[in-house]
Amino acid sequence: MADDLERLLEEAERLLRGEKKDGTAEEGRSAKLLMSASNCEEDIDSIIDEICNDSSFTKIPLKSKSNSTSLTPKSSSSVVQAHSKRCCTVYLGGSSSPSGIGTNISKRTCDQLRCTACDFRVSLFNDYIWDQSCDYLFFRNNMPEFSKLRAKMIKKKGARAYACQCSWRSIDELTDLQTDQQLRWVCGKHAE
Repeated sequence: MADDLERLLEEAERLLRGEKKDGTAEEGRSAKLLMSASNCEEDIDSIIDEICNDSSFTKIPLKSKSNSTSLTPKSSSSVVQAHSKRCCTVYLGGSSSPSGIGTNISKRTCDQLRCTACDFRVSLFNDYIWDQSCDYLFFRNNMPEFSKLRAKMIKKKGARAYACQCSWRSIDELTDLQTDQQLRWVCGKHAE
């Protein structure tokens, strides 16, 4: 085992120096880059340009999940963007507020919230508010099971109860998330 490890380390050192297995210098692109990167006179911008302009990288178009023909690069990039849209302005709101991707023009409540403090998805419950007796341990122990959470929920038409494992809010009307500095909720990706 020790011999195998030693051989592996020697091979890695040879590769870093740009040598082939027989000890001769390798003329490959990676060896040239490693050697030029160690040379202080070479500018990092020229290395980046060389990598970006290298024609040896093949450009593979993204494949669609459907059985349709392959997409052109222009349409495949729009498919990628469509699956990773986030709200420009994150809004919270009651059950009467429309959900979706929120912008300054289209004020929609975000239904893909994620908490950066506990790294938990924010659950929302239409037509409910949280009881005043709710505390951190209640949510920590019971999220996201609705049957357990319902014990401290009060039915209220038009409201919406939001909660993750560390924070909770009851909202009646459309509210910009930035107005509440205590909440560390952000928009996750929308799949529209």
